[in-house]
Amino acid sequence: MNRHYASPKGHSAFPFPIASNRSFQPRPQPAFRRRRQLFHRFLLLGGISFLLFLLIFPSWRAAILPAISLGLVNHSEELHHLQTVRYFDLSEVQGTEKGWERGERVLMLTPLRDASSHLPMFFSHLRNLTYPHNLIDLAFLVSDSRDDTMEMLSRMLQEVQDDPDPKMNFGEISVIQKDFGQKVQQDVESRHGFEAQASRRKLMAQARNWLLSATLRPTHSWVYWRDADVETAPTTIIEDLMRHNKDVTVPNVWRPLPDWLGGEQPYDLNSWQESETALALADSLDEDAVIVEGYAEYATWRPHLAYLRDPYGDPDMEMELDGIGGVSILAKARVFRSGVHFPAFSFEKHAETEGFGKMARRMNFSVVGLPHYTIWHLYEPSLDDLRHMEEMDREREAREEEERQRQYQEQEKGHDDAKSGRSSGSDAGSSEKSG
Repeated sequence: MNRHYASPKGHSAFPFPIASNRSFQPRPQPAFRRRRQLFHRFLLLGGISFLLFLLIFPSWRAAILPAISLGLVNHSEELHHLQTVRYFDLSEVQGTEKGWERGERVLMLTPLRDASSHLPMFFSHLRNLTYPHNLIDLAFLVSDSRDDTMEMLSRMLQEVQDDPDPKMNFGEISVIQKDFGQKVQQDVESRHGFEAQASRRKLMAQARNWLLSATLRPTHSWVYWRDADVETAPTTIIEDLMRHNKDVTVPNVWRPLPDWLGGEQPYDLNSWQESETALALADSLDEDAVIVEGYAEYATWRPHLAYLRDPYGDPDMEMELDGIGGVSILAKARVFRSGVHFPAFSFEKHAETEGFGKMARRMNFSVVGLPHYTIWHLYEPSLDDLRHMEEMDREREAREEEERQRQYQEQEKGHDDAKSGRSSGSDAGSSEKSG
């Protein structure tokens, strides 16, 4: 039906009729438009809030993003930026021959027991090391001590870290205290007596393993073991050993002696090459036996690194070793990460550092010693040396007393001769007057 509006005058207001087939869409209602705009605003606000939530709470990303992406997106790169995840690429800490140029970190380990008398000398050596101090992390294990080792160590560490010269400050420092029930006394006779060696070495191996496992970090490329009682060593020793780029490297270790004992002597006999005689000896011993080198009870006839020293030899000359001593060891950290450790049991009839050398060789790591590169251990007199020195002191005092008696007798004789001379002169004058 046609629809039109009528005019007041009675005729149509439009000049033409409206066709019945023309359709009109209803105009949008204002309420519907407002609801749609409000929905869009809530959606935008929700998206912004979600993004802010992920930025403020990064730990939720690992749980939320994989679910949203349905596993289609790889978020491994995101791990580098998470505050609760630390990423390490161990291929970058393999150890190279010029680690100081590549910023390679060294973990320097020192076990201590009743060592307060050695710490001033040890810290003097520490300060003089030429390897960048900020790349050296220090770690100490204080065990079974009865002196003030811990107190002195804490004080000296504070002093070196408070040094105004920033080149003196070291990296991370760890001090660990744990007793192992070591009963062997620290005097030379007790420490180096044959009867105490097997049990002492096993406990020392435990101490080394505890110290290493508690302080080795994924950032370390090298591990340097250093005893506190080294008296003299090159300040460049870390770089010197590192240049060889071997898995395990040790220097030769001697000690100075008084002139009446020969002036010097090989100290560390635990660095050696294996011999057929020693292998046959090992086969004849019990399963738990521990061969210790340098004692008449175990004649091994092994070539020792110490005895091959030439004061004028090439310090870079290398000698392959099977067993090593523990006074000074530089090893790549990957050796320990691969499972090599200091056996606290009989491993191929050896324990501690000698067993460590054997285990490293068994796992095809390179182990070398430098026969002509020498460091010097502190001289500690044995009981026989002390008795001999006391005897020498008595002989010296006897000679000095004899010399004093001789000088006194000569002085007395001189006085007597002078008196005799004056008396003779007086008698001669009296004779002339009487004549």
